[in-house]
Amino acid sequence: MLENIHSALLIYNLACGRRRHTRFAEIEEATRILKNDGIAAELAPTSSRGAATDIARQAAARNAELVIVCGGDGTINEAINGLAGSRVPMAILPAGTANILAKELGIPWDISAAARLIRSGTARRIALGSVMSSTPQGEVDPSQGCRYFLSVAGAGPDGAIVHAVDLGLKDQTGILAYWAAGARQLVQYRFPEMAIVSHAGNQNATLIVVGRTVNYGGPFKITTGASLFDDEFEIVAFDTRSRWRYLSALPAVWLGSLRSVPGIHVWKTRELTCSPANGSTIYAQVDGEPVGTLPLHFRIVPEALTLVVPATANK
Repeated sequence: MLENIHSALLIYNLACGRRRHTRFAEIEEATRILKNDGIAAELAPTSSRGAATDIARQAAARNAELVIVCGGDGTINEAINGLAGSRVPMAILPAGTANILAKELGIPWDISAAARLIRSGTARRIALGSVMSSTPQGEVDPSQGCRYFLSVAGAGPDGAIVHAVDLGLKDQTGILAYWAAGARQLVQYRFPEMAIVSHAGNQNATLIVVGRTVNYGGPFKITTGASLFDDEFEIVAFDTRSRWRYLSALPAVWLGSLRSVPGIHVWKTRELTCSPANGSTIYAQVDGEPVGTLPLHFRIVPEALTLVVPATANK
């Protein structure tokens, strides 16, 4: 339990996901619940994309007792990029379009109910994934900076979908904006190959998912052998360039049995480099947010974040 924590900074995003019209009232109720549990929460709204990173970084600099993030995958990703490397624990109140972390930990999609779980939670030190620009040989370019991610990264069709999502439509319709972008990509995307290099050897593919969680997005489960509490990625790669084979694999994605599909390769690793095999532009994403184009180097950073895990969590 978090016995020694008596104050928290609650970062919240009113512009994400469902029930936005009631979000602030729900946050106020959460602060009352936290206060009754002995945690005084200071509110910190985000004002623009990227603001949660700055707010979380300032909280880490002053050694805040606890940071609570109320938002979706994007807001959580911003917050971990401000907290990474610090000892400040992070808890979440689910909101947003998908919220992979809430699903992974079994946190109820109800802000008040989630707030009631924080005091009895356990602070666990976990690894984060990181991504940096690199050469095809895996030599990273530190001048471009490092982006951390908590749940999942990918390149190929999913990177193209995230890159193509209409942000205005996403704000209005949530996950439907991803479905719309996905439908367009199924028609337009040409499935260029990428070269993947890791300790397990070399693999060419048109899709790669770099997973830290079983849940991927929406109802999908792809890296079903991954865990937030392991210091490694689970990699799922698809080697086909056939649009029809992608379409025929969709039922397996729905059922969480993608690894049984011919052409799917699965392995675990702590780092890997992905590069275009033929000079094509291939987009990548982390936690559902665009992160540029390949070549990129993905690496596990052990003990990078303190995460508050509910006592009822799926572990």
